[in-house]
Amino acid sequence: MNAPHEAVLAQQTVAFTLNGARVEAAAGETIIEVADRLGVAIPRLCYKPGMRPDGNCRACMVEIGGERVLAPSCCRQPVAGMDVKSDSPRAVHSQRMVLELLESDMPERVYKPDSELDQWARTLGVARGRFPSRRQPPSDVSHPAMSVNLDACIQCTRCVRACREEQVNDVIGYAFRGALSKIVFDLDDPMGESTCVACGECVQACPTGALAPAHDAYLVPIDRKVASVCPYCGVGCQLTYHVNNNAIVRVEGRDGPANHERLCVKGRFGFDYVAHPHRLTTPLIRRGDVPKHADFVADPANPLGVFREATWEEAMSLAAGTFASIRDTRGPRALAGFGSAKGSNEEAYLFQKLVRTGFGSNNVDHCTRLCHASSVAALLEGIGSGAVSNPVMDVMLADVVLLIGANPTVNHPVAATWIKNAVKRGTRLIVADPRRGDLARHAAHYLQFKADTDVALLNAMMHTIIEEGLVDRAFVADRTSGYDAIARNVAAFSPEAMAEVCGIPAATIREVARMYATSRGSMILWGMGISQHVHGTDNARCLIALAMLTGQIGRPGTGLHPLRGQNNVQGASDAGLIPMVYPDYQRVDNDDARARFASLWGGATLDAQPGLTVVEIMDAVHAGQIRGMYIMGENPAMSDPDAGHAREALAKLDMLVVQDIFLTETAYLADVVLPASAFPEKTGTFTNTDRLVQLGRQALAPPGEARQDLSIIIDMGRRLGLDWRYAHPRDVFDEMRKAMPSIAGITWERLEQEHAVTYPCENEGDPGERVVFTEQFPTPSGKAKLVAAGLIPAAERPDGDYPFVLITGRQLEHWHTGSMTRRTEVLDAIEPRPVASVNPEDLAALGAKPGEAITVESRRGKVSLFARADTGTPRGAVFLPFCYHEAAANLLTNPVLDPFGKIPEFKYCAVRVSAGGEARDRFGYATVSDNVLAGSGQVPR
Repeated sequence: MNAPHEAVLAQQTVAFTLNGARVEAAAGETIIEVADRLGVAIPRLCYKPGMRPDGNCRACMVEIGGERVLAPSCCRQPVAGMDVKSDSPRAVHSQRMVLELLESDMPERVYKPDSELDQWARTLGVARGRFPSRRQPPSDVSHPAMSVNLDACIQCTRCVRACREEQVNDVIGYAFRGALSKIVFDLDDPMGESTCVACGECVQACPTGALAPAHDAYLVPIDRKVASVCPYCGVGCQLTYHVNNNAIVRVEGRDGPANHERLCVKGRFGFDYVAHPHRLTTPLIRRGDVPKHADFVADPANPLGVFREATWEEAMSLAAGTFASIRDTRGPRALAGFGSAKGSNEEAYLFQKLVRTGFGSNNVDHCTRLCHASSVAALLEGIGSGAVSNPVMDVMLADVVLLIGANPTVNHPVAATWIKNAVKRGTRLIVADPRRGDLARHAAHYLQFKADTDVALLNAMMHTIIEEGLVDRAFVADRTSGYDAIARNVAAFSPEAMAEVCGIPAATIREVARMYATSRGSMILWGMGISQHVHGTDNARCLIALAMLTGQIGRPGTGLHPLRGQNNVQGASDAGLIPMVYPDYQRVDNDDARARFASLWGGATLDAQPGLTVVEIMDAVHAGQIRGMYIMGENPAMSDPDAGHAREALAKLDMLVVQDIFLTETAYLADVVLPASAFPEKTGTFTNTDRLVQLGRQALAPPGEARQDLSIIIDMGRRLGLDWRYAHPRDVFDEMRKAMPSIAGITWERLEQEHAVTYPCENEGDPGERVVFTEQFPTPSGKAKLVAAGLIPAAERPDGDYPFVLITGRQLEHWHTGSMTRRTEVLDAIEPRPVASVNPEDLAALGAKPGEAITVESRRGKVSLFARADTGTPRGAVFLPFCYHEAAANLLTNPVLDPFGKIPEFKYCAVRVSAGGEARDRFGYATVSDNVLAGSGQVPR
């Protein structure tokens, strides 16, 4: 396929002369791009590869034969026979003059040593300058993450383009005229009071330090730079740690496949948690005089109030010895383990292997059970694979993007930038969600359907597609089964009948259905608004059927993409950290699969019965069936639904071992706590939402006696009788390649060189498959299975006693249960206190004002927190982030499960809301300034 394309490019190349040498430019290349490719240095300041050229600094001027004036090389494309000189006396004189004029305006204070301006001035031999300096404006240090130093601003507008054209946050502008012109935030507000979301793209773009990290981070000397990966969401942004004296000083984005240098506020500024005083540095054993109970208030600053310090030998002997005793006296199924979606692939693989071969059962799970278990169940059932079909970046190739049940600007911010970029290039965006997020303003259609009515909306779209003859008949006949059942099912779901159910006009449903079905390429992305329901599997089944009916899969710019929540939830699932499957989703109750893994694992005896899931394990503890648990890097005391029930279960265990970096709410209930390694303190592979296997590299040494997670798991395995001899993560990865055909072709050496490889990659040297399901699906028949879905209401509906709907989720600044981000200075400064987002009309009806305390209560518990007015939250609903331990949202949520994915219904339960209550921050303070909580700059615009 590439040969004709390359031939066309060859015909379009342009030959010209650059500094006396004959060179060729590809179609669309500018002079400066050709020069960069050939290693010819041309000064530049406003120009940055990847950005739209602006041509305003005039530092890149070149002389073109036969033309009267010089030309900016960043904006000019060569033509055949053109004679270009960047090193002629006239061109160099102009370049030096521009740099001298800019240098004359620089302040005495240095914000960014050896800035790009300094480097080019040094290269061209430009001194301080002969010209008078301008009046220097004061710095703006109102933002906790960044400082604004306009005395160093050269008005190159790279920050404007970074904010408006790359991140599309539309905060930074260029205002006023003449000598008064300057960079502004919103309506010339201080940066800290603007709608800035602190992605820091402007800082990375700025060539002078006019925009810089706070606390003079540029002035701290750097002794090492380490290429790694972001530890937060599933986008998998590559980054560079700048390290001094075993501490991360700052972070910059790297040109990785998923982010191309872009980061969000967490990735760029959420790194100092690793050095927080709460870090666990010594093994801990619970004191005999402090019994476990669910009703506790954790004090992570004082672990010795509950635990005593121990040696590693004592702690590991107690933990492993008790596990072995429970296994041998009560049976293997009396033990269970929770692995981590934040750990590496190697850790996930060894953890599930430990449970299956050391404990002897399949009672192993992780947070995918609380995120996308229903999506994976539907995908495995329908198309034979739980992986995404196309990378997020394919939105740039799509004509239509349907985004449903997801808020990427909060949960996957860099992915959201590609969606916004696609819209700017002409892609039509359909956003469907009960809560209005920031992407709604970019949408061709925003469908604010009633919560819990996803199936009604999606079936109505399919009804339209079938009724109006928009089905891709050839695709359906060749590549699917079950069409007749789907057609019969959706016949009763006309848009006219469903309009009242889901709250979207019939005409709008029909229009978006036509738009999706008839485009050259339509892509579906969804989040936990789809999956976290009792009908989450049905929701995903409908999305799969929608794509199959229209043939919108198997090509670039099409497909199905459930956005993965945590940095390695895809990799942990692939590695078998799931109770019913081995690595690569091979069923534990399949005799052939079990025999293969028993052989690979040295003749181990493997349990043929699928294990229990996260919530089922907690129920089994209450029933007395499970007596011991090993939890690595998970916090079910915060993340499980009906958290009070989960905490009671954890407190009942004979032995709870928690391996973590902080004394989390779960660790507070442990018998043994093992101090582990934070993300920047380990080396391993991580798989992002795009199926990219990426290498994370160790940047720091763990503090005190804390150990690498992998070494702790290996030690535990050996003490449970396993003959494990892994010396390095690459040894584990090599075994994974034997266990997992999907990554068999990826070598550790290749990852060290290329940093990222997409799977499936079954043979060494294969490029990896960016788009899958191009010709058939990995099912026994090769065809996708269409599965009909009916209307199943939420397990708990609003009534007279509990009239509101509770929706839970994440905040931009805080991650999951907050154990990392709330210990990060910048992130906690931006969002320091627990908030509930409520529609302003509901707040008024309650007699409450923004910033005041309100109480939210369900049939399982209640919390008090501070009200935030949010017009994006519909009337009758309240949104709670689940990262605040002092107002834990999951004390309220319903643990009822989707019958297929076994995922709890986090996104819907009945609550009542009242004004007042003892809302407190983590330190116990009940007061808070209104401007922090009233919604200024922190809610969707």
